[in-house]
Amino acid sequence: MKVLLSWLREFVDVPGTPQEIAATMSVRGFAVEGIERLGEDSVLDFEVTGNRPDCMSVIGIAREVATAYGLQARRPAAGSSSLNLTSLKHVDSGDLEMFIDTPELCPRYVGAVADVTVGSSPDWMQARLRAAGVRPISNIVDITNYVLIELGQPMHAFDASLIGGAQIRVRTARTGETLKTLDGQQRELSADMLVIADAERPVAIAGVMGGANSEVSAMTQAIVLESACFNPLSVRRTSRKLGLKTEASMRFERGADPRLPVTALERACALLEQIGAGRARGAMVDRYPARIEPAVLHLRRDKVTGLIGLSIPDADIRRILDSLGFALRDAPAGWEVTVPTRRVDVAREVDLIEEVARHYGLDRVPVHFPSVIAAPPRVDPRITRARQIRSVMTGAGFSEALTFGFIGEAAAAPFAADGDLVAIRNPLSDNFAVLRPSALPGLIGAVAHNRRREQRDVRLFEVGNRFTTSGGERRALACAWAGMTGGDHWGAGGREVDFFDMKGAVERICAALRVNARTDPHQEPWLMPGRSAAVMADGRRIGVLGQLAPAVAEAHGLGAADVVYVADLDLDEAEALSADGIRVDPLPKYPSVTRDISIVIDDTLPSAEVRRTVGDAAPPTLVRVREFDRYQGKGVPDGRVSLSLRLTFRSAERTLTDAEVQSAMDAVLAALRTKHDAVQR
Repeated sequence: MKVLLSWLREFVDVPGTPQEIAATMSVRGFAVEGIERLGEDSVLDFEVTGNRPDCMSVIGIAREVATAYGLQARRPAAGSSSLNLTSLKHVDSGDLEMFIDTPELCPRYVGAVADVTVGSSPDWMQARLRAAGVRPISNIVDITNYVLIELGQPMHAFDASLIGGAQIRVRTARTGETLKTLDGQQRELSADMLVIADAERPVAIAGVMGGANSEVSAMTQAIVLESACFNPLSVRRTSRKLGLKTEASMRFERGADPRLPVTALERACALLEQIGAGRARGAMVDRYPARIEPAVLHLRRDKVTGLIGLSIPDADIRRILDSLGFALRDAPAGWEVTVPTRRVDVAREVDLIEEVARHYGLDRVPVHFPSVIAAPPRVDPRITRARQIRSVMTGAGFSEALTFGFIGEAAAAPFAADGDLVAIRNPLSDNFAVLRPSALPGLIGAVAHNRRREQRDVRLFEVGNRFTTSGGERRALACAWAGMTGGDHWGAGGREVDFFDMKGAVERICAALRVNARTDPHQEPWLMPGRSAAVMADGRRIGVLGQLAPAVAEAHGLGAADVVYVADLDLDEAEALSADGIRVDPLPKYPSVTRDISIVIDDTLPSAEVRRTVGDAAPPTLVRVREFDRYQGKGVPDGRVSLSLRLTFRSAERTLTDAEVQSAMDAVLAALRTKHDAVQR
């Protein structure tokens, strides 16, 4: 919010330089993003958070500045004394009829007719508008913009001669209606959009932008001034659907003050006469079908002290809240506080306490630990496991990524079955049309981003939620690995990542989760055939891994030569199968015995199946099975492969004998011959 310092000082006699004012307001929640010199004047650019629409105005900032400095803020000047504002009674006018068909979308609508002479606005008004970032257009339009910046109330002026039937009707759009807005674009309206219409057609999109069919021009002799309060959700929905963001919509969609439209219209009429642009005719029409009463909250002294950690005098609490516009009445143990309708951010007692702490000075609050009155709640085990997963993945050389939960439908389609995507009702754009069925689309895009910047080894993972209509919301781990398995070294060249590298990373995760998992052949449409597998545990699939299909990789911006291996694990499913408790085995007392064996088997037989057969046939003294060599070529028949295994035996009770080990080896060989037609080399 850009505020001209001289304009601000019309409402509060704030002392000091712009830099001093910026420093004072920054510690009270209003950071100043920049200060611009304009001759002898200055423009302060305040950062206003989305929950403070009341401060998107000069008077709103002045109110905060006055509280910070312990000063009194003034109201805007009434204008020329010759304008009798009291004659603008809130009754029907013979020049204008107004109807609100949808009071739930428009709680209040105020209008007045004025005779005008269109021309240029005064230099001082144009200078203030330019300082606020608004382009001057004409005296009539400039007045509405001036009131917008000064009071925070959006307004609009219609050419009265172009309003059919001298009637204003606030209603929703009808099927097939369109409106050419002031920016020259023809807009298609839908039935959930609120419009301002005359007796015949729409003349404005409520809270967003006026229509070209009622635009004020140099030929305009009479105008209808509009000042209203619109439902924030309705304005936000309409603005997003039309892709149209305006100064008015930014204020309305954050929450408007239902008491401000009358004040703003009176101010606009005063400015009309003050700058010689015209004069209000007849009466002001005020439609307010369901009065919105201000909220009343109970503020307790001991709650203020307990939350802030400091006993603040009653006089300071009263001063701060009074200055901000709250009305206080004494009540048992505290006060009954009436909240101004403009303060849409204040709904609870703690919100009032925040206002007190902010302006009393957070720098005056002592630093100390809060009192512990109960044992801390147990940490959700899912949080602990997620931390463990992050530790394992970073230890394996992966970097954590955070990607959007909303993605484009085209990017999501390969990772979900037909009809399984969860669509967003009001997407920001086509790139955020659905909830992600997997974290992989965003992760693959991040890999492509890094590869385009010549990153050779890219290892990324993400722990997050995924969404499908069939499975609902599930927590998942997604991994993506492209490039080399390690950095360049002078002693040897690097090696491209392969299926088994990603499989090893998945096995680390399963071991950390204490899940006894294995891999089985499996095919997903987004993975390469023959280079993919399902991760199984207790007969249930908990994930998949493999090489990303080239078509999917190219669709996400990767080159044809980029080979990416990915994995997607369902953490909810894996944790449900996780072994209970942590088992700690003592260091072995007795030596182990190692035996090597080489067998010739079918080259399509998974090594995991061979290990499973060995484990089933061997006695409990078998503690480890590891492949250490694989050979195909001369001396090995076609379609067969020589696989060398190293078996380690150990007993926790005694030293094993050669006879016991040999008996175990004979049983293993017999099982391999029977189940896999293996031949010992």
